[in-house]
Amino acid sequence: MLLDKRNFYINGAWVAPAKPRDLEVINPATEEICAVISLGDKADTDAAVAAARAAFDPWSMTPKKERLDMIRALLEEYKRRNDDMAEAISMEMGAPIDMATSAQAGSGSWHIEGFIEAFEKMTLESRLANDELIVREPIGVCGLITPWNWPMNQVTLKAVPAMAVGCTVVLKPSEVAPLSSIVFTEMVHAVGFPAGVFNMVNGDGVGVGTQLSSHPDVDMLSFTGSTRAGALITKAAADTVKRVTLELGGKGANIVFADADDKAIERGVKQCFGNTGQSCNAPTRMLVERSIYDKAVKIAAEAAEKVRVGDPKEHGNHLGPVVSDVQFGKIQGLIQVGIDEGARLIAGGTGRPEGLDRGYFIRPTIFADVNNDMRIAREEVFGPVLTMIPFDSEEEAIRVANDTVYGLTNYIQTQDKEKAKRVARRLRSGMVRINGVDSAAAAPFGGYKQSGNGREGGIWGLEDFLEIKHVTQWKD
Repeated sequence: MLLDKRNFYINGAWVAPAKPRDLEVINPATEEICAVISLGDKADTDAAVAAARAAFDPWSMTPKKERLDMIRALLEEYKRRNDDMAEAISMEMGAPIDMATSAQAGSGSWHIEGFIEAFEKMTLESRLANDELIVREPIGVCGLITPWNWPMNQVTLKAVPAMAVGCTVVLKPSEVAPLSSIVFTEMVHAVGFPAGVFNMVNGDGVGVGTQLSSHPDVDMLSFTGSTRAGALITKAAADTVKRVTLELGGKGANIVFADADDKAIERGVKQCFGNTGQSCNAPTRMLVERSIYDKAVKIAAEAAEKVRVGDPKEHGNHLGPVVSDVQFGKIQGLIQVGIDEGARLIAGGTGRPEGLDRGYFIRPTIFADVNNDMRIAREEVFGPVLTMIPFDSEEEAIRVANDTVYGLTNYIQTQDKEKAKRVARRLRSGMVRINGVDSAAAAPFGGYKQSGNGREGGIWGLEDFLEIKHVTQWKD
């Protein structure tokens, strides 16, 4: 299947780029071209921003109920085309089709539902004790730059709350995995959002990404991706003093105490390997209390051996490839670094899994006897690679867990409720997951330190796109 999607969506219409520059999109399972898109240049970015700027005043003044009705219609269109979305995601970034249908595509409708519920309850005007007015108003034109690893999770976490509160947007999806955003744009068009409210321009970070970050008519920039790119975007945005929210990398610790439940180790391996390890919130450092460490290493190795890697088109619970040749090379290099550093390889290693000689497939890999100074314990591998580190005390576990530039998600495994609460309070991360329990409601997603700023999801995700205005009483 070869898709030809070279047009952009600007001011309510599909339009040809000003100076077409084609890019081939590669299917990571086959290493073959699956689509051709065009990359935008400054004229395309300027046109999209101008459309968003012109649409902002009327859209921001549209009654809340009417905007909510548009978001509800988008939800229904999204659900109707969920299988189309799953097919696009599976083809562009290699997610196995069952996982693409449920988790990858499904995350979009789940977030839209969460924002509808949160925005229904949100009060945009309130009063102080002296009857002075507090008004929450949309910040303006928003540039949205999204990644390839969870494409619809991130597009819906940005575009939907921004449009709901009255902002207008210009989306630049990852050029590595742009097809899902094209499908999303088709949904927005089908629903009939007013021209200019939603715009989409394909491009790379150096081009359209930098242009949006530094554009004087963009009021806010929301970015998800690497910490390195987040720092560059922040610098580019500084001259125009625009708001910048960032959701960046992670190197989460999974602290397994001796009193953890019987499934804690196997669960930790599966959570690390989920989405082929391409999740910023993955628990990639497993810290294990020394009294159960040897047993944990054995269980982890056995769990890794059970993980199947295969064709994304096949049904089942298996891992697909990583997204690109660049990522494949980076991960292979870091696995070799781990071997060279002296970590004990207990599962996986370099090279492709047996029987797969084509595609960017990685052997699920686990290193034991790692110390927290090794590169594989400090750098975000972004592949199915787990490091295991022993610890002797609660204090040591907390110290090692916090000894990282990142602070997105940490994990705790214990049957002691008070210990779980105590340790969770001391972990320097935006999220803590206890005993494998993930969020069941629209909750704030984001991190401390070099994992970014701002929070996405629920009421917090709506607030990111709002300004606060204080109006005093009229005095006669």
